[in-house]
This record gives sequence, structure tokens and C-alpha cells, in this order.
Amino acid sequence: MHRTKVRVATDVLDANDTIARANRADFDRAGVRVVNLMSAPGAGKTELLERLLARGLGELRVGVLEGDVRGSLDAERLSALDVPVAQLNTDPGFGGECHLDANMVRSTLGVLALDEIDVLVIENVGNLVCPAEFRVGEDARAMISSVTEGEDKPLKYPLMFRACELVVVNKIDLLPHLDFSLERFLANLDRVHPGVERMLLSARTGEGVEAFADWLAAVAHNEAEPA
Repeated sequence: MHRTKVRVATDVLDANDTIARANRADFDRAGVRVVNLMSAPGAGKTELLERLLARGLGELRVGVLEGDVRGSLDAERLSALDVPVAQLNTDPGFGGECHLDANMVRSTLGVLALDEIDVLVIENVGNLVCPAEFRVGEDARAMISSVTEGEDKPLKYPLMFRACELVVVNKIDLLPHLDFSLERFLANLDRVHPGVERMLLSARTGEGVEAFADWLAAVAHNEAEPA
């Protein structure tokens, strides 16, 4: 019975990877670079994107695929910045899944205006487990970890931290008010993903957002480490 469960899980991931490769081929043909942005709920993905889109990326055109279990509040926030935004809800059409997979992303390709963007940011469903398991056709993965989540998250959710090319530590403006050791968090990060690129920022104040914009521009110009 245990072997059967493992085989089923393997088959699901293999099927997902096949669709992810098809997505990647379509993105490549359109000349669109794709970033899969992941985090726990409330870590600050949408606020960071608001800051980023408000400042702009020069001549680079950015679009967003907003993933949520239900609702469109985050998509509405980003749409106000006059950028192409598509909403993808996993409930009810995809069973209320706590992540986006390659097939879900593929279902949106007909409504994504790929000819109008250079970089697509996929804001994944807030979750520190499942999103890390499913490739969606992205070129790079970044995850956001808020200082309010505690220092132990890399040790508790190692796959998420290993699966990314970039780890963003957000809400650093709150450090003076928290019992949080940044040194200990970074040490834990190095235990599970030694040497992974990391940056410290505050989406609320804007501190460090320039570095994230530079990283995204490097992805757009194919200068970042590939997924």
C-alpha cells in the first residue's frame, strides 16, 4: 500500500512536469520570462509587488498572475497600478488546492496577454509546503519570509527554502519590535540551502526594494541563475 501511494505521487509530479515544460515552451516562444513568487500567507508578496510596480522596471513590461484559493482582493490592488493582471482561483474549479500547478497555469494562457509583457510574476497561493513541489514553467523562483514568522521556518519547511533561487526577508522595519535574531535565521537558511541568494527589505517602507527590482530585471534579461 505504501508503495502504491508513492507511485501515485510520483505519477502526479511527472505529469505536472510535462505540462510545466509545455508552459515553459509557450512562454519562451512569446519571449516572456516567468518568476514564481511564493511565501506563507501574510508574508508580504502583494505589498512587495505593489511597491515594485509603482516604481516600475524601466522599459520592462510586467504582468501578474494572481493565485488565490478564493477571491480577487490582491488582483484588484495590483490592477489599480495599470498592469496586466489575471486572477486564478483554485476554488471551486481546481478543488480548492493550496498551490498552483502547471495545469492551472496552463488554463490561463488564453487570457494572459503575453504579447504585452516581458516578465510574468506568478504570485502563488500562500503556503510553505505544496507550492514548492509543483513547477509551473517558471524561469526562476523566489520566496518571501517575513521576520514575523520566526527564525525556525527554514528548518521546519526546508523544501520551500531549497526550491528557490532567491530568499527575500521582508518586514525588516519590524526588527526593533520583535524577539527575532536575523543572524540565527540566516544560519538556519544556510543549513538547508547553503549560499542561496538572499536580500533584506521592507515592502512597507521601500527599503531594499531596489535590490529586488534589480534581481527581477536580471531574470528578465536571462542573467539570473535558472530554475
